[in-house]
Amino acid sequence: MSEVLAVAFPPPFTFGVSTSAYQIEGAVDRDGRGPSIWDRFSHTPGKVRDGSNGDVAVGHYDRWQQDLDLLVQLGVDAYRFSIAWPRVVPDGAGAVNRAGLDFYERLVDGLLARGIEPYLTLYHWDLPLALHDKGGWLARDTAHHFARYAEIVARALGDRVRHFATLNEPRCAAMVGFLEGRHAPGERSLPHALTAAHHMLLAHGLAVPAIRASANGTAPALRGGASTREPTVSVVLDVKPIVPASDGESDRRAAHALDGVFNRLYLDAILCGAYPEDVWEGFGSAVPAVAAGDLATIAAPLDALGLNYYTRAVVRHEPAAPYPGAVEVAVPGATYTTMNTEVFPEGLRDILVRLHADYVLPPVYVAENGAAFADTVAGGRIADSARQAYFERHLAALSEARSLGVAVNGYFVWSFLDNFEWGHGYLQRFGIVHVDFQTLERTLKDSAHWLRALLRARRGLAGRS
Repeated sequence: MSEVLAVAFPPPFTFGVSTSAYQIEGAVDRDGRGPSIWDRFSHTPGKVRDGSNGDVAVGHYDRWQQDLDLLVQLGVDAYRFSIAWPRVVPDGAGAVNRAGLDFYERLVDGLLARGIEPYLTLYHWDLPLALHDKGGWLARDTAHHFARYAEIVARALGDRVRHFATLNEPRCAAMVGFLEGRHAPGERSLPHALTAAHHMLLAHGLAVPAIRASANGTAPALRGGASTREPTVSVVLDVKPIVPASDGESDRRAAHALDGVFNRLYLDAILCGAYPEDVWEGFGSAVPAVAAGDLATIAAPLDALGLNYYTRAVVRHEPAAPYPGAVEVAVPGATYTTMNTEVFPEGLRDILVRLHADYVLPPVYVAENGAAFADTVAGGRIADSARQAYFERHLAALSEARSLGVAVNGYFVWSFLDNFEWGHGYLQRFGIVHVDFQTLERTLKDSAHWLRALLRARRGLAGRS
């Protein structure tokens, strides 16, 4: 299978692994970092299933050099990571914390010295707490504070980092954090969720030109002079096919409505400069105020689009359910992960082909794809055959999408390391590198050895061409 996949994804296709700051760094009170909404949320009793938090996480802040050496062992082309906003601007809006920027300078320089391309995400859900207490994503000013933060990071790192993503999964941050209450800040309000979503999208739109102006040398750099490379600016959205449980009209309408809430709301705004009318009407009076020019700002042209895919949703209509009146149902005979998500590789192909047909897409990269399974350490080995099969099947589906004309130029495994899995704490393992959460010892799982073999095979084929 490695040889087949190596042929399917020749260079310059990019293979990488992904992480996020709060899930791996730890050191939450070190070197001037301010608290984030996840620090407060994870320390609130009952919010995290195992009562844990990200204070230590997996110690990447101290072990970053060891972790970068593991990336070299894997042979990946790129590493996708996020910047912790409160490590760089502790209160979100005021003074820059030079020590925080220094950490990411070292990280980027370490990656480049090892021949690994940095893919930098500016926001993976760790809003500075001081900013949240002044309104956070419910306040329009937060979008402008984010644009300033983006400019700060781009000025400092834009001479070395070419790939910038503004936000990771604004849908999840808004809907799971402000409507479902399972993520920080833990609210349950539809109007607040929609307001937060709009302000996050506005923040994205404001950040796009700020990154370009700062990273390409038109703004003075904090360090290192002007950039010699134009930045590639993207946003990362989570997407999935929404499938009706039956051919009945009510189920099909429910699936279409949920697709609007989950997928089209964000894709339409970013790629078309408009919120889908059916979704906006369905939300009724809960929709937020949209100022003149907001949607044009949100639709700032992108150089790339990151997409996170994990599973599909099979739904039926439930009259008693709130809008969009859809509830997910289990699929008989399907395989599920320990996160209770269906393993459905075909959905990756399906959603990519559908988006290719519905939108004018910039080049796409799969920013996250992975699965949680119950890993067992036996004799120093972690035989995670289910995870390896997951990757193989999803890469085969991705190859089909590419053969059907979808311009996908990268694939990032989620996740590089076992880590703090948000509201699940340390109960779910996504990593291809096992972490002993007591000693923080790292061990390559069989899936990591498989990925290394795939990338070696690809390099070997490239060398023979």
